[in-house]
Amino acid sequence: MKQGCKVMDSDMPIIEPPDLWQCYIEPEFKDQAPRGTTNSVADLGMVGPDGTPWGRNPKNVQNMGQNRRRGHSFARNQERFQPYEDMGWTGDTQLRAMDEEGIDVAVIYPSRGLFALTVPDLDPRLAAAIARAYNNWLYDFCAPDRQRLVGAGMISPFDVNDAVTESRRCVHELGFRGVFLRPNIVNGRNWHDLYYEPLWSTLEALGIPIGFHEGDTAALPHVGEQFGDNTMLSHTFSHPVEQMLAAASFCGGGILARHPTLRVAFLEGHCSWLPFFLWRLDEQWERVGDVHAPELTMAPSAYWKRQCFASAEADEEPVTYTIDYLGTSNGLVFSTDFPHGDSKFPESIDRFLQLDISEADKQQILWDNCAAYYGITG
Repeated sequence: MKQGCKVMDSDMPIIEPPDLWQCYIEPEFKDQAPRGTTNSVADLGMVGPDGTPWGRNPKNVQNMGQNRRRGHSFARNQERFQPYEDMGWTGDTQLRAMDEEGIDVAVIYPSRGLFALTVPDLDPRLAAAIARAYNNWLYDFCAPDRQRLVGAGMISPFDVNDAVTESRRCVHELGFRGVFLRPNIVNGRNWHDLYYEPLWSTLEALGIPIGFHEGDTAALPHVGEQFGDNTMLSHTFSHPVEQMLAAASFCGGGILARHPTLRVAFLEGHCSWLPFFLWRLDEQWERVGDVHAPELTMAPSAYWKRQCFASAEADEEPVTYTIDYLGTSNGLVFSTDFPHGDSKFPESIDRFLQLDISEADKQQILWDNCAAYYGITG
């Protein structure tokens, strides 16, 4: 709690151990699994069994480590996060950081794990095993306090049947409150492709949401790759634009029309793109929606307002325009992004509380909306 406000972090990253998959993956797949290169938040790379980089686009990462170490925030980041790195990135470590920041509950998302399933043409059986191993590790990670550390499960987009099976296991066996995917297209299929219908139906039946979370430099096609190893430019566009593309599939591609109770979040991509995006999507629906979106019975923005969420960053001043456009702060959630380099930790909540929005909107974003998204009460 901070200044009387309850706080829930919608997608708080953790730093997975380098040997996560060696320790948790089924024996059949151990010799095919990736491994981390270090245990440092400054280097979250992975390599495959042959020692080559895993899940990263080579032209995006050629000089990435050197460039980041030259960045003016690198030394400060090392100072902020070193104590937690020294403690070993455990569940207890995460709780200590949450106490320092003032976070009551955090829904846990990966760091290294965001790139575990970004190898194009990855064998579906291996992809499913990688997801199961991560989820088993995450269950153990949350053990120190399962009321405050809440799991969001990894599912594989390489075989929809595997995604369905693992979603059910995440709920029924592991007690997770949601699952996640990256927004990047896999095997050339948009998310509104009917191939994924069994997954959306399953999540709707389970009553759990799906969160989309991008990570720059992936080997899957992404909008930032055209900038090569210029992290400033690739990172500027990769997160919000990939989220816009995924959101278009849900709001304009008919997914939400077919699944009226499915909850979807677009996380760590900011929320200030929403006014333009929704206005533009509605405009095109009015123009040619009768031809290209016959399933939609209302404007795409109406589906967003009914079922979608986006995360606001701690110092995202343009959030005011988003609230004005939407007419409400409903659907906006909060993220600290600890312990990544663009986090404002340990001042994330303080920075957010300084934004020029109402006190009611602040409480709505810091707790109420996130609790509604994950179905958490009390």
